[in-house]
Amino acid sequence: MIQVGVLGAGTMGSGIAQVAATAGHQVVLVDVNEQQLEKAKNALTKILFRLVEKGKLSDNEANDVLRRITFSSSLEDFAGSGIVIEAIVENLKIKNEVFRNLETITGADCILATNTSSLSVASIGAVLNNPGRIIGIHFFNPAPLMPLVEIIPAVQTTETTLQTAKQLIDSWRKVTVLTKDTPGFIVNRVARPFYGEALRIYEEGIADFATIDWAMTELGGFRMGPFTLMDYIGNDINYTVTETVFAAFYYDPRYRPSLTQKRHSEAGYLGRKSGRGYYNYAEGVTLPEPVKDEKLGKEILDRILVMLMNEAIDALFLNIASKKDIDLAMTKGVNYPKGLLQWAEEAGLEWVLEKLTALQDEYGEDRYRPSPLLKRMVRNGETQFKD
Repeated sequence: MIQVGVLGAGTMGSGIAQVAATAGHQVVLVDVNEQQLEKAKNALTKILFRLVEKGKLSDNEANDVLRRITFSSSLEDFAGSGIVIEAIVENLKIKNEVFRNLETITGADCILATNTSSLSVASIGAVLNNPGRIIGIHFFNPAPLMPLVEIIPAVQTTETTLQTAKQLIDSWRKVTVLTKDTPGFIVNRVARPFYGEALRIYEEGIADFATIDWAMTELGGFRMGPFTLMDYIGNDINYTVTETVFAAFYYDPRYRPSLTQKRHSEAGYLGRKSGRGYYNYAEGVTLPEPVKDEKLGKEILDRILVMLMNEAIDALFLNIASKKDIDLAMTKGVNYPKGLLQWAEEAGLEWVLEKLTALQDEYGEDRYRPSPLLKRMVRNGETQFKD
């Protein structure tokens, strides 16, 4: 088995190290911050022995996983690794500097991977003398629990790098999906309306946070409503991703950020981690009750749902990923109750187009433009997407 290097001992990097070590690899986890390394070691020990308590691992297995992880503050210890996965701050300049160094330390056959969620893989690999070894391997948090991993070849990535990386992550019992190196990849692109349209509905005064969340969970079957989920992710993080995707798509109005979220972020209302977001999580505070009006709830659900479906259809139209991988990504990466393309087929493509056309007519905004693929299929009487 190859040695796996992981750069960055934060929650994501530690999680990736745990996954690789559990799969039997020798792992080198590097972070320049010694305190962070110690924190990661303690956290991993607690996590593994919690799994022992739950009967999911034996004492010996937990100890073996820990023994397979070397904690280091030196990039030099990546020498001999077959793959290095970078999971550090989302800053292109810093990542470029790191990848330049990694190329001089590792062997010519070592795959250099980035866990970026918002930057272009091509731009990260552009500094390499051999950019064919760069690839995006995007895990979801927490990495040991979330099954999905997006595999993102850059325009420079060789077929050998792609196949080797995919086979490796598949061997870790992860669900891999292949996606183009475009802003947001699959999940962070297709999921934007879940947040953006919910915020727009609130800003129009149609419903409050609790009612919108209720409509999406109780009527739509989503595990969390958009405002509960944004509070869980962190409004600062969610807003930054939205801004990044908006700019990367040349300011397409479909991805326009919300002033409501910007103001919450500016006020320090970041969600659960700050004790207050769209909801107040202070001890003794009762969360607001939704207005349980099924007609209103259905209108909210349908509006957000057709926007999500349209985004998934457009991703298929632009060959971002296959039908199978788009639906897998949304069910395994963000726990949607159904794949959005399957859901659109079941609801009826004509119905989806009617809803979007009505929204576009009402608002006169390009935000609500139906995907050309949707219009073409309805015009031709087609009801099923081709993979």
